[in-house]
Amino acid sequence: MGLETVVIGSGTAGARLAARLVAAGAAVTVIGEEPHAPYNRVLLAEVLAGRYAPEVIALPDIPVRSGVRASAVDRERRVVHCADGTSLPYDRLVFATGSNPVLPPLRGLAGRLPDGVHPFRTLDDCAALSAAVRPGLHAVVVGGGLLGVSAARALAARGAHVVLAQQGEHLMERHLDVSASLMLRSHLEELGVEVHTECRVRGLHGTAVELADGFVLDSELVVLACGVRPRTGLAVEAGLEVRKGIVVDDELRTSDPNIHAIGDCAEHDGRVYGLAGPALDQADVLASVLTETPARYTGTRALTRLTLAGQGPFDLASFGETTPLPGDDVVRLADATRGAYRKVVVRGDRLVGGILLGDLGAVGELARTWEGDEPLPSTPLLHLLGGS
Repeated sequence: MGLETVVIGSGTAGARLAARLVAAGAAVTVIGEEPHAPYNRVLLAEVLAGRYAPEVIALPDIPVRSGVRASAVDRERRVVHCADGTSLPYDRLVFATGSNPVLPPLRGLAGRLPDGVHPFRTLDDCAALSAAVRPGLHAVVVGGGLLGVSAARALAARGAHVVLAQQGEHLMERHLDVSASLMLRSHLEELGVEVHTECRVRGLHGTAVELADGFVLDSELVVLACGVRPRTGLAVEAGLEVRKGIVVDDELRTSDPNIHAIGDCAEHDGRVYGLAGPALDQADVLASVLTETPARYTGTRALTRLTLAGQGPFDLASFGETTPLPGDDVVRLADATRGAYRKVVVRGDRLVGGILLGDLGAVGELARTWEGDEPLPSTPLLHLLGGS
């Protein structure tokens, strides 16, 4: 209990770990590169949409050295060197460095973003977009995944004219099937978002967006929402094993037994999750490990959920295996009038995946059944899909 733990990163995973260690009476120092106190990144779109003030998404208060960047790790001496010239000795070191936004290889992105072109990953990104957006402004969002959809609907909520350019065949390809994606597209279009799929962006000329066919979308604001990549540079420089993320075992330990990794930067059993749920689970397990309480991380059955503001409630949830295998049963309900879509995949007596859109009264029990890998409840599945 007297060991000194240093955590690099004050995001969801780092803040949760620090809070658990402080509660257990353990010594912990958190380095946070952002100048802000820890906050819930999942709710950034709500801040951009004007539904929440930035202080509303703050995480429980923990001591953080904010605005300090870790620049190097001396594993032999067990010291973290910081860009401000300070150094921190550690007994246990935790990488909770999160992920960086992916900047696509576009013409016009030569080492820096042009004025008016923004990523959407941090509270500073959110503040810059909030300062720039105004009713009637023309904006282009590049990327039709979860982040791009969130950004597009937030800008539309602020009165901007938004074009969403998605390279793939349909929106949120990683999470939705074609039917669900079309319903999501209709919902965004009702909010005033102009959606273009199979639309490849070739370059930027300031804030003008050039498409592969030569057509140019004139805009005053561009948001690059092309996914994220685990932030592993510091770990690579320190000589840790890194594949897609920093490789960890069931105790979240890296190739150095004195160093752990959690959250978006960690790769466990070949998987990088990039979601808040697994980050919290990993932080809880590691808190137990570091306070000498036996615990192992065996993975997280993570559910992706998004709430879209509009004329009425429109939620989206996706989990597990949504493409059935031979022999699986599929139950699908679609109600275009109500804007509702339900699809679940059943294997034997187990729910293995699902896609739910609309007013999700059913998501709670279904999600609990799937997350616990439990037999299906006695309640008829069609009733569950129909909501309460």
